[in-house]
Amino acid sequence: MAEVSGWLLDLYEDTRDGIVLWLITDLGERLRLRQHFPIRFYVAGGEDQLERVECYLNRQSISLALQRAERRDLFQVHPLQVLSVEVAQAARQALLFRSLTRRFPGLDYYDVDVQLSLRHAAQYGTFPLARCRVSYDENHWLQDLRVLNSPWELDIEMPPLRVLHLQPNCDPQHAPPQALIAHVSGKEYCLSLKPGRSLLINLRALLLRHDPDLLLTMSGDTWLLPYLLKLASRHNLPLPLNREPGRGVLFKKEGTYFSYGQIIYRGQQVLLYGRCHIDCRNAMMWQSYDLEGALETARITALPLQVAARVSPGTGISSMQITTALRNQIMVPWRKQQAESGKTALDLLCYDQGGLVYQPLVGLHYDVGMIDFISMYPSIMVHCNISPEIPMPTRLGASDHPPGIVPLTLAPLLEKRIALKQRALALPPWDPRRKLDKARSSAHKWLLVTCFGYLGYKNARFGRIEAHEAVTTWGREALLRAKEAAEELGFTVLHMYVDGLWVKKEGCRQPQAFQPLLEEVSRRTCLPVALDGVYRWVAFLPSRVDARWPVPNRYFGVFQDGSVKVRGIDLRRRDSAPFVAEIQEQMLRCLAQASDMGQIEEKVEKALALLSHWLADLRAGRVPLEKLLVGKKLSRELGGYRVPSPGARAAMQLQAAGKTVRPGQRVRLLFTRGEPGVHAWDLPDAPDPRTLDLAYYRELLLRAAANILQPFGISEEVLKACVNTDMGEQLPLLKQSTAGFSVPAKMRVHQLRGCDRLLVGTAVRA
Repeated sequence: MAEVSGWLLDLYEDTRDGIVLWLITDLGERLRLRQHFPIRFYVAGGEDQLERVECYLNRQSISLALQRAERRDLFQVHPLQVLSVEVAQAARQALLFRSLTRRFPGLDYYDVDVQLSLRHAAQYGTFPLARCRVSYDENHWLQDLRVLNSPWELDIEMPPLRVLHLQPNCDPQHAPPQALIAHVSGKEYCLSLKPGRSLLINLRALLLRHDPDLLLTMSGDTWLLPYLLKLASRHNLPLPLNREPGRGVLFKKEGTYFSYGQIIYRGQQVLLYGRCHIDCRNAMMWQSYDLEGALETARITALPLQVAARVSPGTGISSMQITTALRNQIMVPWRKQQAESGKTALDLLCYDQGGLVYQPLVGLHYDVGMIDFISMYPSIMVHCNISPEIPMPTRLGASDHPPGIVPLTLAPLLEKRIALKQRALALPPWDPRRKLDKARSSAHKWLLVTCFGYLGYKNARFGRIEAHEAVTTWGREALLRAKEAAEELGFTVLHMYVDGLWVKKEGCRQPQAFQPLLEEVSRRTCLPVALDGVYRWVAFLPSRVDARWPVPNRYFGVFQDGSVKVRGIDLRRRDSAPFVAEIQEQMLRCLAQASDMGQIEEKVEKALALLSHWLADLRAGRVPLEKLLVGKKLSRELGGYRVPSPGARAAMQLQAAGKTVRPGQRVRLLFTRGEPGVHAWDLPDAPDPRTLDLAYYRELLLRAAANILQPFGISEEVLKACVNTDMGEQLPLLKQSTAGFSVPAKMRVHQLRGCDRLLVGTAVRA
């Protein structure tokens, strides 16, 4: 009997018996172990039906253990009498379940499609890269496993992961790559794709020499790994992408689905055994939190690393709920069976209103504090014990019932996020933990944001629309209590949006001046709140359609430390050309350098000079084409457009060139003069720069600049009037347009619009 300590890297079904676990030991070995791990699921129905199922299963050739049991369904008052089916070979369970559903489609099934890693986590407390102590026999069969740490620790000891980075030398969607770039152990290798046999030999040598734990690729799912595998088959030269001997990679098909009002495209996936593969372009939230965030998501959801990096936050929350259910002996239904209960019109009026929005006072405001509820909706779920199986709360306060499955799932995640935010306030700027904590906190944020929407999702296993509505009900109440507290303490409420409010008060310029308000809001709501920061100035923008009408989530501002926060403008939009977003960001950062009102005029002049420079570059053709690209998402199949959008017209060009574009994918394009008005970037033929619609790009740029300059007295009309002449000559005119601009005067104008600003809208995310 041997005993070692290490980190759990991967686990999956063994094709012969039990499951396979891979560990990274303290000595740096990659250890493959096997474990007996029978899979159990349940069948519910009438007594006669269960007897027929039992007879059918007894005739099967695989090893089974059948017995009657009493188990809890979350949505049933009393425990159910069920047939427990235990399958000795984990790999055979899915086949057996499919045969049962074909033969007995009318029965209820539980715990049938639960991910293997979640079952293991529920039974042993494991999670990806968990620190473990294991003992095993001479045949490498696991005899004992003890987990030595928890996913909820703030600082988890990381294993010495060996990472191999692979990427083609150019985007395969745009042009055929000619080489493969590999990074490993601090060295870079450039491998030519031709001849193919030489490429395979060199890549095989890298894999065998470095034996990586993680493959980080660009376009690895959609192009690189499928290309390499086809090449290996053609040359009859196996490529050891897997550590598992004799096992091929797992392909998952591409797909399109609808979520939160958007069409989402998920590309093909290539998963490995014994190693992890992450395609950075196909990972769901990679741009938000990178590898560290993906590792954190895997730890707290118990999903395999390469799976956790690709799935949506909704799937992550569902996985956490399933693990909680298994640990508490609650059966996980195969399909949700609960429907929304009937409601009167008065019930709908009272409860189905979404989040609270208090329209902002349009314009520029100085010394503004931003009060933010920390994960408001998850905090309400935990504090008020809102869960589908619990009676809905009648007040914003603690519940008398035992914690439900949703609060049990969210409580440790919420506690860890709050602890990270508190630690961030104490860490010095140079501390390397700040970057790691930011990535982890971002992963927590997406899971917590999604958990509220998932509570009302029609297919959520543990969802219920009444619970979803209860969360928004008490969210509105909490925000109103915060508003009342602010006004009683003499603050002016400038804006409220779902889980935050912007306030100001004469003489309150430092964070400590807002502390009494934070304490009072926390006392009245019993929810955690924090000061997001104090703005030197913040500008709330009006609608482009009607300047008299404010837009709730369209603003930008500068904190006292010089950092900038923006919402709803071109800089934040994914369909903005980099050229437009960059100049807007530069202008905003130029304005952010103004430390007081006296410097604003000087910074506005510098911002206008930047705009003049970029306009000159645009006219002279000095802007690279890549910076003029606009990404448009397809919302439907091409045949579904009655009037094709620019993105659809570009997709038609790609289709004519033999390339396929699916709904949910983004099409990169350039705007051109004449028909069809666009040129798809990924066409084989390069675009002619002389055909670019410079007038349209100029309009986009001026519109973006006006969004930044409008609060300082320079409208889009004034900018457009100056375009046909030299901007430098117009600077005196523009300076004159801002003359006499003063904050108090501006504020008085906006105060005239202060009536009827309270809205209850559809902005429902925490």
